[in-house]
Amino acid sequence: MSGGIDALVGTREITSPDAMEALGEEMGRMLRPGDMVVLTGPLGAGKTTLTRGIGRGLGVRGPIQSPTFVLARTHPSLVGGTPLVHVDAYRLGSAAELDDLDIDFDGSVVIVEWGRGLVDGIRDHWWEVELDREWHGRGQDDACYGVAHEADLDADAPRLVHIARHEASGRSAR
Repeated sequence: MSGGIDALVGTREITSPDAMEALGEEMGRMLRPGDMVVLTGPLGAGKTTLTRGIGRGLGVRGPIQSPTFVLARTHPSLVGGTPLVHVDAYRLGSAAELDDLDIDFDGSVVIVEWGRGLVDGIRDHWWEVELDREWHGRGQDDACYGVAHEADLDADAPRLVHIARHEASGRSAR
């Protein structure tokens, strides 16, 4: 089975928050009920900005902001289309905890921030979007462990966006 955002699989450079949101909007127009996208990247990399664009492409109610404290937030469609479920899996420890959130995976587009390693077995396939950014000479390793300085979080640095399709068997296509 193919579809969803398969046409976007690959790597591209995104040079601004507006461009990140535009990529998300393009993705949102391509996603269908049952599609799941896992967003991976350090703090401030643009995961929520991308999701905001996806929501705009789907035509859902906003505002779209990080669901860190509620774990999952559902945004119903304003145009009779597919709702968006935005999940922050940072505090979840397993796929079972994600499944316990009682999300309508079949009837929604589900975006899971920090979901790498937690979605295998929940869907037959999904897309992983990895956002990489330059951290002004301090290196990405520090950023991956949450050691980011406030100026870096607001920096308008380019990002590399890698989109890959994953199958439940563990195979991926880039």
